[in-house]
Amino acid sequence: MIYLELFWSFFQIGLFSIGGGYAAMPLIQSQVVDIHPWLTMSQFADIMTIAEMTPGPIAVNSATFVGIQVAGIPGAVIATSGCILPSCVVVMTLASIYYRFRELKMVQGVLAGIRPAVVAMIASAGITLVTMAFYGERVLPADLSEINVISVIIFAVGFFVLRKWKVNPIYVMLGAGAVGILHGIV
Repeated sequence: MIYLELFWSFFQIGLFSIGGGYAAMPLIQSQVVDIHPWLTMSQFADIMTIAEMTPGPIAVNSATFVGIQVAGIPGAVIATSGCILPSCVVVMTLASIYYRFRELKMVQGVLAGIRPAVVAMIASAGITLVTMAFYGERVLPADLSEINVISVIIFAVGFFVLRKWKVNPIYVMLGAGAVGILHGIV
């Protein structure tokens, strides 16, 4: 039964992940933390971090990691398959339709309407992850003074370095990880 639940959950994520990996984060969170309590919010944040750092799409990486966590290697294969299958079918179908009707104003209107929704989904995922990093909770706590100052400093420095000097994000992640390790040791 767990295999069917994994497949169906990630099939839905793959089907409704319009806009890519960051837009899929709220859907993944809903499935693996809220609907099926396979992960805690802290574990979810850790898996999202790993999924972002590893090569490949975030949704597929998270499906693999969640599948392993829940049901081992077979769970990883089933969750990943569930995530990939709808994308393959939808992309092939939409590509065929788009090339046939791309000049129609209605098609352009639909695409223009989807863009703001995708931006909202990405912003929602980003705000959730920032809140988890700064406060260790999914929603802002009543007492905002319990902020993790080290996390805020790492975020601010990373953001500044990325915007000012356009450094490779991998170097920023490695640096942030090193600071986190050093902070944990000290």
